[in-house]
Amino acid sequence: MVGHARRALSCFVMTLSYSRALYLEFFFDPTMENFLRGHVHAFQYWPGQPRVILYDNLKSAVLERRGNQIQFHPRLIELSAHYHFAPQPCQVRAGNQKGRVERAIRYVRDSFWAGRTFTTLAECNRQALLWRDQVAHQRRWPGGDNRTVAGVFAEEQSRLLPPPLHAFSTDRIETVHSRKTIYVRFDLNDYSIPPEAVGRQPTLVASDITVRILDGSLEVARHARTDDRHQLVLDPAHQEEVLKIKRKAFHSTPGGRLEQAVPESKTLLDPAFAQGESAGAQTAQLMKLLEQYGAAALRRAVIEALERNTPRASSVAFLLRRQTRATPLNLDLSHHPQAQSLDIRPHDLETYDELARTQNNHNDEQ
Repeated sequence: MVGHARRALSCFVMTLSYSRALYLEFFFDPTMENFLRGHVHAFQYWPGQPRVILYDNLKSAVLERRGNQIQFHPRLIELSAHYHFAPQPCQVRAGNQKGRVERAIRYVRDSFWAGRTFTTLAECNRQALLWRDQVAHQRRWPGGDNRTVAGVFAEEQSRLLPPPLHAFSTDRIETVHSRKTIYVRFDLNDYSIPPEAVGRQPTLVASDITVRILDGSLEVARHARTDDRHQLVLDPAHQEEVLKIKRKAFHSTPGGRLEQAVPESKTLLDPAFAQGESAGAQTAQLMKLLEQYGAAALRRAVIEALERNTPRASSVAFLLRRQTRATPLNLDLSHHPQAQSLDIRPHDLETYDELARTQNNHNDEQ
């Protein structure tokens, strides 16, 4: 059990034909990446690699064969070219050609696996390598009674090909799809990506411990790989970017602008909506009051309406009309472009002066 998932174990076993030295490692699935990874780890342990490796006709090694014509898996060809060994498949139904490794597998099953307990894959592999060194390699060598597998293996190591300068890459590379969310799916788990990568087709590169997401040649996300299933693996930075975008979008709406100018408006709108008022109509009325009276006055009126337990825009409007404006209010015409384009011509004020003189003359005659 790994978290909430039940995973099946597969064991990679490779044995040297002369010394019978073993390399074994357990994986959660027999994928091509784990098959290659077992080779790389075995070559690192020995260290070195044989000149010829025999394979049963498994799909990870032989895709198709027709008589003596063999079509090897292209990834195995890349591995053999990197380490300079020749892959050679066994003949079909020729058990004598693969007896050494089949006996090794039976030996692992009977000697190591029987009665073994563990809770994690790492603990299983730790016990397996300890058993290999303390039990399997200390057994009697089949070619002589007075020698051990470990002793003969020490002699055989000088015959192995020297290891290359760098190990073969066993990462799994595939194109993933991100449509509407910040997650891409891999191995039945969802890994987060930054919002700007949503809608694209990034490249996922997975090793046995990490999952990286690339946008072209740029790495946009890196996560620790989980062996559980149906999990959300979230980078907090990706979540924060999404929240920033949502907050910016919210502030561009009428309700967002109102809450930004008068934070108490949200406290007023919630009970108003609970009492059956339309949230849209209430917001529109408060926005008009905001343009007419300004944020400071509206905020005072909203607070007073909440104190009076009258959470409605009409109550706020009534309280605003009661307030005395201390200073003239500058009109904000940014939301009314049609008003800004009006051409207002001032009238000649002498007309009013003439009316005033006429009225005075009339009074003198009386």
